[in-house]
Amino acid sequence: MARGERRRRAATSDGSRATERVVRSGSVRRGGGAPGAAGGAALAVVVLALALGLSGRWLLAWYSARRAVTLHPAPPALHPNSSSPAVAPDLFWGTYRPHVYFGMRTRSPHSLLTGLMWAQQGATAGPPKLRHTCEQGDGVGPYGWEFHDGLSFGRQHIQDGALKLTTEFVKRPGGQHGGDWSWRVTVESQGSDSSASLLVSLFFYVVTDGKEVLMPEIGAKGQLKFISGHTNDLGDFRLTLLSPTSPVDSAPKHGSYNVFWSPNPGLPLLTDMVKSHLNSWFQHRAPGTNPQRYLGLPGSLKWEDQGPNVQGQGQFLVQQVTVQVPFSVELVFESGSARVRSQALEQLSGSWLTQALESHATAFREHFEKTFQLKRKGLSPEEQVLGQAALSGLLGGIGYFYGQGLVLPDPGVEGPEQKVDPALFPPVPLFTAVPSRSFFPRGFLWDEGFHQLLVQRWNPQLTREALGHWLGLLNADGWIGREQVLGDEARARVPPEFLVQRAAHANPPTLLLPVAHMLEHGDPADMAFLRRAFPRLHAWFSWLHQSQAGPLPLSFRWRGRDPALPHLLNPKTLPSGLDDYPRASHPSTAERHLDLRCWVALGARVLARLAEQLGETEAAADLSPLASALEAEASLDELHWAPELRVFADFGNHTRAVQLKHRPPQGLVRVVSRQPRMQYVDALGYVSLFPFLLRLLGPGSPRLGPLLDVLADSRHLWSPFGLRSLAASSSFYSQHNSEHDPPYWRGAVWLNINYLALGALHHYGNLEGPSQARAAKLYRELRANVLRNVRQQYQATGFLWEQYSDRDGHGMGCRPFQGWTSLVLLIMAEDY
Repeated sequence: MARGERRRRAATSDGSRATERVVRSGSVRRGGGAPGAAGGAALAVVVLALALGLSGRWLLAWYSARRAVTLHPAPPALHPNSSSPAVAPDLFWGTYRPHVYFGMRTRSPHSLLTGLMWAQQGATAGPPKLRHTCEQGDGVGPYGWEFHDGLSFGRQHIQDGALKLTTEFVKRPGGQHGGDWSWRVTVESQGSDSSASLLVSLFFYVVTDGKEVLMPEIGAKGQLKFISGHTNDLGDFRLTLLSPTSPVDSAPKHGSYNVFWSPNPGLPLLTDMVKSHLNSWFQHRAPGTNPQRYLGLPGSLKWEDQGPNVQGQGQFLVQQVTVQVPFSVELVFESGSARVRSQALEQLSGSWLTQALESHATAFREHFEKTFQLKRKGLSPEEQVLGQAALSGLLGGIGYFYGQGLVLPDPGVEGPEQKVDPALFPPVPLFTAVPSRSFFPRGFLWDEGFHQLLVQRWNPQLTREALGHWLGLLNADGWIGREQVLGDEARARVPPEFLVQRAAHANPPTLLLPVAHMLEHGDPADMAFLRRAFPRLHAWFSWLHQSQAGPLPLSFRWRGRDPALPHLLNPKTLPSGLDDYPRASHPSTAERHLDLRCWVALGARVLARLAEQLGETEAAADLSPLASALEAEASLDELHWAPELRVFADFGNHTRAVQLKHRPPQGLVRVVSRQPRMQYVDALGYVSLFPFLLRLLGPGSPRLGPLLDVLADSRHLWSPFGLRSLAASSSFYSQHNSEHDPPYWRGAVWLNINYLALGALHHYGNLEGPSQARAAKLYRELRANVLRNVRQQYQATGFLWEQYSDRDGHGMGCRPFQGWTSLVLLIMAEDY
């Protein structure tokens, strides 16, 4: 993922509205849909161009632009309607809105959405702080899922100042539309505050996009009896918000009710809409207590602004319930088709809900131990809790997105970026885990391969669904955009300048890591999926192999490096995923990138084995020789072994004599005191280890020992908290890349690469060779260091972090970061 841009991609932006403005102005070209139609149009234009004598360059540019936004013609990897309740009822409803603290939707492009907001009344002067979307700096936390099975059950804890919220949900199968589900939200006080003085408002809401029917039934004093409705996806349904109760003995508690009903303002504006209508004071009068004032929504059900039948307007219906802490409130969704099938079904509430929640919690614990065996392997109860939270946070961060991305076609030539308008990719769905609910609640390509390594162990069906959706994003050339910003809610959190994906830029093909695991274990369902997915996997790899080819045979180069701008210490390489990791000081087409060559080698190896196993003889005949050539150590040595550095390295136009110096009034500017020359890049770090990380070296390789030397040396990569991303001896170590761009992959410890390193050490430690004993020893020591630090930081902060300091181990970057940092669970389980 393009993490170097993350710090500038703050949570709020006008991304969604900016995209709308661009589309309306006509400066965005709309993408093609069916490849057949695109091919016919292309042929017609070719004939017309030839007839009119138009230039070949214009024709190629037009054709390239068309293919960039045309979906690939290969059959889909997933069965038709795979997200529907008829095909996958257990996955239809879910907590597929990872950017909100608690909410649910279906895997449908036009889903009914539900969600929760809350506010502590009277805690601050002025309006109460309304909580809704996960944010880095809102003061909420720690928070996260204690349990989440990825299917039908979850329990989350949220700390918000003096409050502790527990949000739980459970699903019950039945009927033809995904079944029933229920929520329980419990609010308690923590710390020294007196619970009697805390007054909290919960805001339960339902949103439609204009195609659904909602009919609220009002009761006494602003309380909704229920909401009945109908959609094509859900059929008839009913939502009921039950009266609050005590979490101790289930005794009734007094609640004050307010309701708001309006046109849907747009999903990114829901919070602002509620805030703007919290403008009236009401009295909360619980029996036997003094009245308390609170800010509330309008007290009675009244359609605001327009009639509810405005075509395509959609509806936004909010029920506010205000109660003294502690209390619990339950929301029940009942499917009409489930009622028809079984009239005797009890409502999933009260004791029935408690029983269902406890039953699912027990099942989760049992399945967790059966899958990862932490208790049997002697890990402590605290480590088992951490492992459960790591898995649950990743599963609870799975989202369903639908929309159109913005794409710039491959210009075919490199140089200054031409002024070309982006085009809209066709509307596509994406079912994916996300790196961070608070900061990056959307799909990132190279992250997802690491995510699915863990998910695949827990529930292979979820991995097949996620991989199938990602492969559904393939364009006609075989390219997949590395960052997927789909839908209004996702766009609203990304500044406009970062919305556009470039069809010339690649990303590490980490989706092949879970594919390799599937291939190794040979589960029939996985192999059936891989048979369907093979044409798309092959097309994707072929695009990577061809589009990123380097200056010499079997060399490769990341397209899309930043130019050598005056304010950048070292131009970044965002497509690599390692962003500001130092590369050649002066970008050129003569560069050879070590990590990319290793990724292509891994891809060729996995695809060749898969082709052979599937009987794809023609593909195997192409892929097997390529895999052999890329894994030949002589070729790797020739292109990337730097004798003077005694490690593998990038090669390019480079000089070490580059610094950032203050030059008023410009501020920090790049100063080059010695001219670059073609040479190996002296940036010892994660990139240097890639032949080892991806296990491309034989156990008897003479290069393995020197790599273990630098890995184990505290002057270079070894730290008490894990392997640092860049050697402490490097001139780039902990250096800003510009005045406002702090170091990212320049020393910090990252869990995804440490996981690969541990897997490689475990691998070589179990193979006979001159480095076997040393690899096994380093494995034990590195595993202990990583686990100890992640556990200590989790216990101290309640979060898994994006990265960890190599100096004192403290968590840094985004939190919670329950994307690839959740691999700590596989490290505990020693599953590589």
